[in-house]
Amino acid sequence: MNATLFVCTTCRAGQPVVDGQPVAGARLYTALLESPRPPGLTIAPVECLSACSNGCVVALSAPACWSYVYGRLSQDDANDILAGAAAYAATSDGLVPWRERPLIFRKQSLARLPPQER
Repeated sequence: MNATLFVCTTCRAGQPVVDGQPVAGARLYTALLESPRPPGLTIAPVECLSACSNGCVVALSAPACWSYVYGRLSQDDANDILAGAAAYAATSDGLVPWRERPLIFRKQSLARLPPQER
């Protein structure tokens, strides 16, 4: 399946903005791009996922699948995020068994959205 990992590149994760320095969300996006990408996964930057009080935030979605929003993430979580995204992309419905998800996806899920009817 083709899945998309959306990364909020404007997330500040509660940190002050330092002129000339990327914010935490932009650093997370860069870390994800610099890591090996799982097959079937697109990584896309977005300006805001409207979960500002939850640190760095990402969302996973695919056509006709459940979608997820995860928060309280950082660039140090890039490998776990990509492992979770790979498991998601390998499903036909977006439902990865709970115990097969990386710990950060089990503990830091903010929302789960049902598939859109066509």
